[in-house]
Amino acid sequence: MKKQTRIETTCVQGGYTPGNGEPRQIPIVQSTTFKYNTSEDMGKLFDLEASGYFYSRLQNPTCDTVAARICALEGGSAAMLTSSGQAANFFAVFNIASAGDHIVSSSAIYGGTYNLFAVTMKRMGIDFTFVSPDATREELEAAMRPNTKAVFGETIANPALSVLDIELFASVAHEHGVPFIIDNTFATPINCRPIEWGADIVTHSTTKYMDGHGSAVGGCIVDSGKFDWAASGKFPGLCTPDESYHGVNYIERFGKEGAFITKATAQLMRDFGCTQSPQSAFLLGLGLESLHLRMKRHCENALAIARHLAKHPKIAWVRYPDLEGDKYYELAKKYLPNGSSGVVSFGVCGGRAGAERFMKCLKLGAIETHVADARTCCLHPASATHRQMNDEELIAAGVLPDLVRYSCGIENVDDLIEDIDEALAEV
Repeated sequence: MKKQTRIETTCVQGGYTPGNGEPRQIPIVQSTTFKYNTSEDMGKLFDLEASGYFYSRLQNPTCDTVAARICALEGGSAAMLTSSGQAANFFAVFNIASAGDHIVSSSAIYGGTYNLFAVTMKRMGIDFTFVSPDATREELEAAMRPNTKAVFGETIANPALSVLDIELFASVAHEHGVPFIIDNTFATPINCRPIEWGADIVTHSTTKYMDGHGSAVGGCIVDSGKFDWAASGKFPGLCTPDESYHGVNYIERFGKEGAFITKATAQLMRDFGCTQSPQSAFLLGLGLESLHLRMKRHCENALAIARHLAKHPKIAWVRYPDLEGDKYYELAKKYLPNGSSGVVSFGVCGGRAGAERFMKCLKLGAIETHVADARTCCLHPASATHRQMNDEELIAAGVLPDLVRYSCGIENVDDLIEDIDEALAEV
C-alpha cells in the first residue's frame, strides 16, 4: 500500500508522480480527442471496461490528475472536476435525485446555490426544504420525508459564516438512509475534512481558495466511498442497469468507492458538458501547491481584523467563527481547530448606506463578486450575490442589509487595518 503523505506534502505532490524523463509539472493535455488503433480499443472505453480517454468533455488526463490531488486532500475514494462550483453542487444533487424527490438543505448557503435549489431545480421537479444551520436533531428529523434523497449544507456558510454541526447533519441523514453532501469551499481540506466527521460527498468551488489567485473558474466533487448505496434501497440509478449507458450497473461494476463519480461522469458530464478545461485545471494545480501556506495567512489576517473591528465604534457587529465570543466559536474549535477561513462578515453603523459608503472608500479591499483570493476583496451580498432573495429569505440565510463580506488576502495585516480605518473615518 502506498504511504499516505501529510496534507502539506499532498498539496504539493499529490495525484502526480512523474516517471523517468517525464515532465516534473503536471502536463497540460490540451486536446479534445484521443487516437486509438482499433474500434475495439475505443469500444472498451465506451463500455467502461477499460480505463483511458476518448473525448475531453467527459474526462481529460490533466483534469483527472488535479482531481486526484483534491481527492487525496479530502480523504475520498474518487473525484471529478467541473466547470464551476455551481456545476459541482448541481451534479452532486442531481446525480441521485430526480423529479418527485426531496432534499433537505441548510438555509445558510451561498445565494447562487440557494437560487439553484429553490428556483431552478424546483422547476425540474425536485423539492427542497430549508432548515436553519442551527437546527436541532428534532427539527432536522421533522424536515425529512419518505422521498428525501440527501441532506445538504456548507461547512462555513457564505456569507453568514455559520459553522455547521457536521456530525449532527450527517447522523440524521444516515438514519434516513441518505447521504450528507457538504460544500467545503471556505474551510478547504486544510482546515476541515468533512469526510472524517461523517460527510459522504464533498463539493468545492475551486475558484476560491484552491485556485487562490482569481485565475480560473472551477469546481470539484469528492466521494467518500463510504455510503452504501445498495443497502439504502433509495438509489436505483446507481444500483440497476443504466439503459442510457449500455446497461451498466454502477455499483456492481465500480463498487461503492467508484459508483457515484462514474455515474456523474458517464451521465451528467456526458449530457450537460460542464467540463473544466485542461488549462484551468493546470492553474488550479498550481494554486493547490501553496494552499496550506496561504490558508494559514488568510486565517491569521482575518482573526486580527475581526478583533480590531470588534472594538471599533463604527462597527455594529462582527461575525467570525474564531473570534472569542462568536456564536460558533465552540463549533469552530471542534471542526476547525487550525482556523476557519479568511472571510469576516460585519455590519457598518448606518445600515446599508453606511456599508456602501465604507466599501467605496477602501483602497486595498476591492469590491468584487469574488471571495477567497490572495488579494483582499469585499462585497455587499444583499446588493449582489443574494440580490434575488426577499428580506425573509435574506434573514434565513444570515444576510443582513448592512452585512459586508470582507475577504482577507495575504497582504500585510497592518496595511489592511489602516485601509479599513481610513475608510471607516469617511462613514
